[in-house]
Amino acid sequence: MSSRNNFFLNRLKSVKYAAKGFWILITSENSIIAQLIIAIIMTIIGFIMHISATEWMFQLVAIGLVLVAEALNTAIEKIADFIHPEYHKQIGRVKDISAGAAFFAAIFAIIIGLIIYIPKFI
Repeated sequence: MSSRNNFFLNRLKSVKYAAKGFWILITSENSIIAQLIIAIIMTIIGFIMHISATEWMFQLVAIGLVLVAEALNTAIEKIADFIHPEYHKQIGRVKDISAGAAFFAAIFAIIIGLIIYIPKFI
């Protein structure tokens, strides 16, 4: 088998693992499920409010940012718990920082949402 075929097979395997991780997140992680519900609600509101293409881009980037941040937070928490299952001050700090990153994403998503939707009600 040529190296080119190996490259494509390896990429396919990578996509398979990514899809598996995606499925695990959306079926078992409450924080991701909650954010997906919010994303669906905001998407419906976007259609109802007839937001512009530019507003859609910002809204979708905000949704994606929050979901990615939540997913990475979940991964960091899982690995921290695996490495040190008992309470440890430094592990707790790492988990808090990871959650803080997701919180940053949520704050900016809320700000983007306010910028998009407040003018529609004024």
